[in-house]
Amino acid sequence: MTLFNRGTLADPFADRVQRLRGDRTTDAFDRALSGRSFDAVVDFAGFVGADVERAVQVLQGHVGHYVFISTGQVYLVREPRPSPAREADYDGPLMAEPPPGHADHDDWAYGVGKRAGEDVLVAAFARDGFPSTRLRVPIINGERDHTRRLESYLWRLLDGGPLLVPDGGTHRLRHVYARDVARAIAGLLGERRTFGQAYNVCQEETPTLAEVLEMLARLVGAPLRLCPVPRAAIEAAGLDPRRVSPFSGRWMSFLDPGRARTELGFVPTPLPAYLGSIVASFLAHPPPAPPDAYTARPRERALA
Repeated sequence: MTLFNRGTLADPFADRVQRLRGDRTTDAFDRALSGRSFDAVVDFAGFVGADVERAVQVLQGHVGHYVFISTGQVYLVREPRPSPAREADYDGPLMAEPPPGHADHDDWAYGVGKRAGEDVLVAAFARDGFPSTRLRVPIINGERDHTRRLESYLWRLLDGGPLLVPDGGTHRLRHVYARDVARAIAGLLGERRTFGQAYNVCQEETPTLAEVLEMLARLVGAPLRLCPVPRAAIEAAGLDPRRVSPFSGRWMSFLDPGRARTELGFVPTPLPAYLGSIVASFLAHPPPAPPDAYTARPRERALA
């Protein structure tokens, strides 16, 4: 197995993998991979069309299967937004670019950039038969989630204070477990019938945010004190609603996993089971400090 990255973060694989170092947006990528052949490549870090175009150029004829990890946000930049979003909903008009500096601009750019990467692969498959598959995933929850979104709720539950929930937490969530994404990737490697195709990979359940928080509270044995607060009131208090409640943003995709279920045989881990695993890991090995967003907790309490 070979990893290509910039080498800025440690990994747990010791001498079990070969490491190639470089920035994929530069010629270092070409030099590191030129002349090498791979049974399969899984690309987690292609964010714009140019990233994927470079990979196609270097790997054409040298890879058995290229799996591109895309995002449900490719649907969120659609106008109107499909919900639940199916693979057939990809095509259609896109929303206009928000002004630079607008709260939505970075999320819009992420969705548009991933679409550009997907479009490169579609064209390369049609033109040269480049053997690629695209997996579209929503928010990923797991024991080692670097975004620490679900974890931030656990810290708030354990301190016993109220949880500010913009607009009441009545919106529905459809996320995915990190281990299920890994299983889906491993299960389709080398499957020629998936070449040129895209699949949504997500959990089956569609609980509200309030219902998820109830599950988490039971798992940690803490009281649940939901405090519905209008988003405008949170902002007026100088707080960022997405840092107060990470699962309350408008840039959360809501996917339909039907195609992955029927064509790939994808069966996700039940939500209670995977939340239990994440919570057990958190309680057994608590991080040394809470996420940065937790630093404003006293102001959250004051607003509540």
